[in-house]
Amino acid sequence: MPFALYLANNLASRAGSAAGRNPGYAPGERPYFCPMNLHNPATDLPAAHSLPTPAPAEAPGTPAQQAFRQAVLDVENLRERLRELEAGQAEARRRYWQQVGPLAQTVVAARRGLFGPLEKALLLPYFSRADHQQIGELIVSNALSLRDRFGEDVADVLQRHAPVAPKSEVETPAEAAQEPAAEAGIGKRKTKKQKAKEAEAREEQQKLLGNTKTLYRQLARANHPDLERDPARAQEKTVRMQQITQAYESNDLYALLQLLSEHAPGSADTESEDLLARYTQALRRQQDELKQRMNEIKYGTTSAFAATGKKQEAELRQIKRGLRAEADYLQHVGQLIREPEGLREVLRQLSAAGHDSI
Repeated sequence: MPFALYLANNLASRAGSAAGRNPGYAPGERPYFCPMNLHNPATDLPAAHSLPTPAPAEAPGTPAQQAFRQAVLDVENLRERLRELEAGQAEARRRYWQQVGPLAQTVVAARRGLFGPLEKALLLPYFSRADHQQIGELIVSNALSLRDRFGEDVADVLQRHAPVAPKSEVETPAEAAQEPAAEAGIGKRKTKKQKAKEAEAREEQQKLLGNTKTLYRQLARANHPDLERDPARAQEKTVRMQQITQAYESNDLYALLQLLSEHAPGSADTESEDLLARYTQALRRQQDELKQRMNEIKYGTTSAFAATGKKQEAELRQIKRGLRAEADYLQHVGQLIREPEGLREVLRQLSAAGHDSI
């Protein structure tokens, strides 16, 4: 059957079926349908997300390069976490002083107001030598309270009444972080050899991480385009050398470290491998320092600023109650010590209670 006649009969058959009448072919003749395999790319091809994806290849390089890259990544992650902790602490400190600051200033002003009457009393013959000694101790203890609790500069007062100024009683965050280890028996006293070794390691770390010149020379020697014969690779090294120079001129150590991890020479270069190993050790020591700093923020003397929610509100209420009571008491004492009789009564009460400070 010619294709034109077949197509006409096929169309007539479909039209006839739709109209409910006999199509235009002979009786008893079966219609012939030719299946049409039309291709629809929108439905026949697999979806993009169903296609198999190749597994990511491992980062190229020697074991020393891979360890170095991991050390750089760990340091960057720790630095980011430390920045977040410091930002949260700064915000907490701002909120803390916004609520506590006015009361603290009242206490500071009241304590500073005690110096005048107390120093004047040292010149009066009304008081005995023992009284003068007790008054001097009160002046020094009051100055230390202002210095250690509120960060006030009272060097002039201490110079007059305590030429050898006592060391601050406020422990540093590092000391506070070391206390739990010492209590658990972990913080054993180190030998001179151990201390010397740690000092040498810290000095090596500072030299490596604080000096970009050595790193720049190593990268420049490995990536100088004039030493490359292949034109394509020479062009790549030209671009890379521009990045190295820019990082060195801006003293960007971490950019240089990243370039070193990506483009350091292979394992055949023993000098480069040794340098990578030294930098890896220095970066691991820096990780320990960053972790220690994070622990100081979390558990040291500044950990109160890290409290949140109800705990922080409860701590603030307690601190404010204490400061209000202290300010009221100091104002009362300040009125009493203006007269010699009142000061002597204050000295007697403090002695009876066993206090050497107001």
